[in-house]
Amino acid sequence: MGSLAFDTESLDSDIYLTLGLKESGNGVFGTPQILSILSSLLEKSVQKNETMQVKDTVTVFHGLRAPTISVQKYIDRIFKYAGCSPSCFVIAYIYVDRFLQKKDIHLTSLNVHRLLITSVMVAAKFTDDAFFNNAYYARVGGISTAELNRLEMKFLFSLDFRLQVSVKTFEICCTQLQKEATEGHQIERPMKACGMKESWSNKGDTTTACAPTSAR
Repeated sequence: MGSLAFDTESLDSDIYLTLGLKESGNGVFGTPQILSILSSLLEKSVQKNETMQVKDTVTVFHGLRAPTISVQKYIDRIFKYAGCSPSCFVIAYIYVDRFLQKKDIHLTSLNVHRLLITSVMVAAKFTDDAFFNNAYYARVGGISTAELNRLEMKFLFSLDFRLQVSVKTFEICCTQLQKEATEGHQIERPMKACGMKESWSNKGDTTTACAPTSAR
């Protein structure tokens, strides 16, 4: 879909280094801290929603049962095998928030994994110069290509194909996530707080397989 990669030089260097969105002096990314920050926020949101026993409309993103792999390991796996830029995970997080607001649903253990693999893939297509195809992402995510194709179309139509994220919105989100990393404060719906109203292939590895969806 073309490259819209953010210029990391134009944003706060310390924030980018803290989140792992910018290379360190030796030119090595390592494992970006943004991955653990996002996984922590998503897991907290899932735990809160399930503790409150929120009732949601079942969507194509809901599985019949929760995958056995944790959100943290699932995000790490996507980063390891998809090869997308760390910024994609921030963009994907913004997309997920837009989706949840548009559909008025909540994150749960039944939908968070499918939303993650779909949003990261869409973000990579929209922001990175090079990216893998749907079949590859499906293998990484533990679902079939046909299902991921359906999830992608549902996701895009739900967002009205509005995938643009302004630099200001990106900056605000990164600043809030950086506060989470340095201060340890739990941010409730960080994008909403920021005013963002618009918004592998190891054949023997089956630990990420998602259960069949409960809606088609």
